[in-house]
Amino acid sequence: MRIITIHDRKAIERFLRRNVYLHIYSIGDLDDFFWPYTIWYAGIINDRVCHIVLIYFGGDAPVVIALCDSEHQLMCDLLVSLRNLLPREFYAHLSLGLVDVFGSNSILSSYGNHCKMGLTHLISKPCFPDFFVRLNESDTNALIDFYRRSYPDNWFDARMLETGMYLGYRSNGRLTAVAGVHVYSKRYRVAALGNIATDPEYRGKGLCKSLTSSLCQELMKTVDCIGLNVQCNNSVAISCYKSVGFEPIATYAEYRIRQQD
Repeated sequence: MRIITIHDRKAIERFLRRNVYLHIYSIGDLDDFFWPYTIWYAGIINDRVCHIVLIYFGGDAPVVIALCDSEHQLMCDLLVSLRNLLPREFYAHLSLGLVDVFGSNSILSSYGNHCKMGLTHLISKPCFPDFFVRLNESDTNALIDFYRRSYPDNWFDARMLETGMYLGYRSNGRLTAVAGVHVYSKRYRVAALGNIATDPEYRGKGLCKSLTSSLCQELMKTVDCIGLNVQCNNSVAISCYKSVGFEPIATYAEYRIRQQD
C-alpha cells in the first residue's frame, strides 16, 4: 500500500460519499470553513483509494478520524504507516478494534463506544415553536455557562454560532435547552448535529426532541444529509433521535491517545 498526503477535495469527497453517514463529519470538513485546519492521508492500492485518515486541528487538541466499513486490516496497516506522522497526543475517533494499533499503554482515556446516526426519513411535520430563539455570537457566554451547568463534558466550538444553526429555549431569561451543529456545509450539503442538551430541571418535557426536530427542519432547507454522534449507552438520547427520524448507522470508539516512544 502506498501512503500519500491527499489534497484533491473532489477525490476525497468521492471516497467519503461511499458511506455518507459514516463520514459525514469528514465531508463537512472539506468546506472552506474547516479545510485550513485539516490534513488528509490516503492509502492507495492499484491507484485506488482504499482508506482515508483525517487529522483536524481546529479544536483544543488534534482529532484523528480513522473510520472504515470494510477492509479493516488495510486501515490498520495505514495507521501503522502513519504513526510517526500523527501528533504525539490527540483525540481519536476509530472504528472498533483500530485502537490496538497504538497499544494499551498509549490510551490516556477511553470515552466509550459511540453510535453514528443518520436522518434516514423525513420528519413528519415542521416543529418550530415561537418560543425557540436562534442563537448567535452574542450568546457565546450564555452558552458556555449553559454547557457548564447542563453538559460539562461537551465540546463547544463557538465559531459554529456563525452558521446561524443554533436554536435555544429560554426560561426566565436563562438558556435551558439548546440544539446546534458540529458541522455544517451548504457547499457539500451536509450537517452533523451537536451540543444538544437540556438543563436538568427542564428534562422530560420534550424540549430536546422539539428543538432537534426544528433544527433539522431548518437545516433541510440547505442540506441533504444530517447525521450525529451519540454515546451508545445514552439510551434516552438515542430514543429521542429515533423519534425525530434518525437511525443507527455504525459504531465507533473515542479515545485520548498519547503515543509512546
